[in-house]
Amino acid sequence: MIVSLFLAALVGLLPPGNVAAIDNPNDEGQAISVTWAAPEGESTSFTGYRVLRSPAPDTGFQVIGTEPAARAEYMDNDVHDGARYYYAVETYSDTDSARSAVAGPAVSSAQWYNASRTNILVMAILICAIFLFYIQQARKGKKMYIRKIAGLDAIDDALGRATEMGKPILFSFGLGVITDLVVIAALPLLRKIAKKSAEYSTRLLVPSSDPIVMSAAQETVKEAYTETGRPDFYSADNINFLTSDQFGYAAGVDGIILREKPGAIFWLGYFYAESLIMAETGHSVGAIQLAGTTELTQLPFFVAACDYTMIGEEIFAASCYLRPEPIMLGTLKGEDFIRFWLIVLTAAVVVIGTVDAIANHRIHFLASLFERLVAWATPAY
Repeated sequence: MIVSLFLAALVGLLPPGNVAAIDNPNDEGQAISVTWAAPEGESTSFTGYRVLRSPAPDTGFQVIGTEPAARAEYMDNDVHDGARYYYAVETYSDTDSARSAVAGPAVSSAQWYNASRTNILVMAILICAIFLFYIQQARKGKKMYIRKIAGLDAIDDALGRATEMGKPILFSFGLGVITDLVVIAALPLLRKIAKKSAEYSTRLLVPSSDPIVMSAAQETVKEAYTETGRPDFYSADNINFLTSDQFGYAAGVDGIILREKPGAIFWLGYFYAESLIMAETGHSVGAIQLAGTTELTQLPFFVAACDYTMIGEEIFAASCYLRPEPIMLGTLKGEDFIRFWLIVLTAAVVVIGTVDAIANHRIHFLASLFERLVAWATPAY
């Protein structure tokens, strides 16, 4: 050992060993990973490593990067897929350097499969299998339990109440646009309400804050009236565009409520600070109100001012609840199954982690107490 150190001191810096250059795995290409081992028996301190690259094994090497002495790897991201590259690594100091043997050729390429994400693939296959299982069960006619949603069960009662009082029905998507999932989920509810309004010969008012949402609402109501056999009952004037301004829309809707005094109001869509303004106005005219939104900050206001409120995902389950088709029903039951087990697993992890933390705390406390007792009982000399 002493002889090797002495020889190392005579020759100066030693080059790194085991230089390897490989295509960086599990990426989209254009990257080569270079690794090496620190020089053995190094007795002279050195500043760090220089990484050199060349398209040929014996000439044309140029420095492409540096690494500190404590690091033994380098990622070359300035390469082209399919091209051959050769690498060398050298130790260097202020006065000397030592180059390693050439490694390569290395060729970068994109991988079609990321092996480090295998767990995600397994979870995706498992989730799809659960959905397909429940969809298949629904297609076979197996009866599946769906939790009651009071707001949806009250739709017929609200429409019947408005009809008995001879008052119109008002439906609002709020400030949502057609790309909002909650607006898309509310369209089947509008269809059901429109069918009932045609059967009861009750006017349906749909003020909109977005022109595209207005067009979708017009087509939905028109088709519903046609399917019910009352195409003559449809009037485009009842489904109009007010304004895209937040409080301008709220003022317009409040004006309609005060003039028309609807017997039933449905707030189903995307709402912001105007939610309480409109819901309070509806409450002031004695209308029965049903609300549903995914905007969590507005749910307390709807709960306070409306008769029924669908919270969060209940509005997404509404179309399946009202018309349980096999695909929608199977998807809904699969989602409930996955959510249930996620809740169970999360609760189990929390309980186990809490118990483990308490146990470790008690062990540390007892150990500390024992050390204090020993220190107190041991005489000091």
